[in-house]
Amino acid sequence: MGSTSSAARGTSAPAAGHRRSAVVAALMLSMALAALDATIVSTAVPQIVGDLGGFSVFSWLFSGYLLAVTVTLPVYGKLSDTFGRKPVLVAGTVVFLLGSLLCALAWNMGALIAFRVVQGLGGGALQGTVQTLAADLYPLKDRPRIQSKLSTVWAVSAVAGPGLGGVLAAYADWRWIFLINLPIGALALWLIVRHLHEPERESGGHARVDWAGALAVFACGGVLLTALVQGGVAWPWLSVPSLALFGTGLALVAAVVLIERRATDPVIPGWVWRRRTIAAVNLALGALGLLMVAPSVFLPTYAQAVLGLAPVTAGFVLSVWTLSWPVSAALSQHVYRRIGFRHTAMLGIGTATLILVAFPLLPYPGQAWQPTLLMLLLGGALGLFQLPLIVGVQSTVGWAERGTATASVLFCRQTGQTIGAAVFGAVANGVLAARLGGAGDLDAVTRALGAGTAPEATRRAIAEAVHAVYLGAACAAALAFLVLLFLAPRKFPVLKD
Repeated sequence: MGSTSSAARGTSAPAAGHRRSAVVAALMLSMALAALDATIVSTAVPQIVGDLGGFSVFSWLFSGYLLAVTVTLPVYGKLSDTFGRKPVLVAGTVVFLLGSLLCALAWNMGALIAFRVVQGLGGGALQGTVQTLAADLYPLKDRPRIQSKLSTVWAVSAVAGPGLGGVLAAYADWRWIFLINLPIGALALWLIVRHLHEPERESGGHARVDWAGALAVFACGGVLLTALVQGGVAWPWLSVPSLALFGTGLALVAAVVLIERRATDPVIPGWVWRRRTIAAVNLALGALGLLMVAPSVFLPTYAQAVLGLAPVTAGFVLSVWTLSWPVSAALSQHVYRRIGFRHTAMLGIGTATLILVAFPLLPYPGQAWQPTLLMLLLGGALGLFQLPLIVGVQSTVGWAERGTATASVLFCRQTGQTIGAAVFGAVANGVLAARLGGAGDLDAVTRALGAGTAPEATRRAIAEAVHAVYLGAACAAALAFLVLLFLAPRKFPVLKD
């Protein structure tokens, strides 16, 4: 443990002055890649499907990316604890930029989905390693400083991302939403390589990474997601293809369990579930990932098709929730220092549940300010929920476990998002198919959205579909509240820095 301790001290207290400032700038740019991706793509969905087609499978643009991120998060977490944060972050950034370039060159929806998976293989390193380094750079009492800076990135991306996506989709070409990642990522790479220096670490034998477990999880998730996305759309739920996919998925679940129990260093070690604090946060953030899909994926389409807004204005409706979220997160330290991590998170998710229930009660077609106000409040509520839980978990482990613990909670959040993209995509497609007289009419929805001439029946069908998605998101929020109420300890066992 001697080399681990020295690494911890070296990473958590790097050379003072401009070097740490440069590293923080690199982390902010790396986070900007993930933040822009989360907002800019969803705004351009109507234009993408209008150009490439494939409305019934467009949710795979998100579920495919999230699946790749989900599978790689725990692997990158284990690698960063073993080899250090820098090589993991550099490799992940390169893969993400390669995927972005390929997405810009996509010639049909199938190619775009495949290249989004490549992009996600790098996105796992961005999300997990940046959050881990943020905890490494500052002790608990000063950690709100770095989190405030990262929150500022989300705020700027929240404003610039949807608006930029709408401008590019309306006046240029949607392919530029991927090309814009290249200069940002290149600058982040240069700063990381030049200024992030970690101490040399003694080799303690060959590190073993559970590649078999990672591949098993990837196969399991891919099969189950295909069943969820295509069920009720491409074939009936009780048809032979649907039952075959679900059966194969369950068999792969059993295989994952067996592989992980026998692995020397499993992708997600057993201790992340045996510790009550981490297990409760894992489940709560899994529910958060599920509910996040409702606004991030479906709100821009709702704003354009139901409210009749232009792409730029629709992007603003989405941007307000990702604007209030980081501001609330940055201020959450003043709350959790008084009432604790658990109670702060419960306050946030309880408020979010009420807001999500209110969305389906909005009048039809309504005014743009109504969903905008709800999203502004929702972002503030979720800012009080997520950040205290992540900071709380990171504060209960030492340096040698921090990458794995951070990856664990982010893995569960991404798992929720992956499942949510598939489940809510299936729900929305099912409602649209029922209201429009069958799955075959979904192509008409695509053409109407692309041309901006959706008929009244289509607008009402889309409104009902999005309302159903928001009710599902409210159920996920209520589940997160119950998990914290009954499973999380009243006080997190924080370690001294």
